[in-house]
Amino acid sequence: MSLPPFQHLVDAHWRDVARLAHALAPGDGDDVAQQAWTQALAAYPSVCSARNLRGWLLTITHRCAMDAHRSRARRPVPAGELPDDGGMPRVPGPEAGLPDEPLWAAVAGLPERQRTAVVLKYVADLDHPTIAAALGCSPAMSRRLVSDALATLRKDLP
Repeated sequence: MSLPPFQHLVDAHWRDVARLAHALAPGDGDDVAQQAWTQALAAYPSVCSARNLRGWLLTITHRCAMDAHRSRARRPVPAGELPDDGGMPRVPGPEAGLPDEPLWAAVAGLPERQRTAVVLKYVADLDHPTIAAALGCSPAMSRRLVSDALATLRKDLP
């Protein structure tokens, strides 16, 4: 069984695919139709029979429209204006908003490798070989990073 060239299929059924796509996905009809044609082109060499190519195309279009509908449900919706936070300074860090906020503000000010080493040691409770593997250094270097970070924090905090 030989299939007609794909362009003949497009010429014969592009209106049907476009109409179905726009009917099933009003806002995304063009995208759905394009996705359907792309999927049909990819699957065309494996089609076994040329008896009902129109039905095959419309089935692909229907499935693409359902996929678009599902993805639309997962898209974020704009929330509008966010409420004012009351002028409280926000400190980036794992414990922002808790009584140790000055400590985590100081940790946030550390150099990146020291900050990462301290967080891995005291928040994730990892040992130095594991910290070293995460940072791509030796265990001795991870000990040094944590030690230097603690010295800086002791100096900076009252």
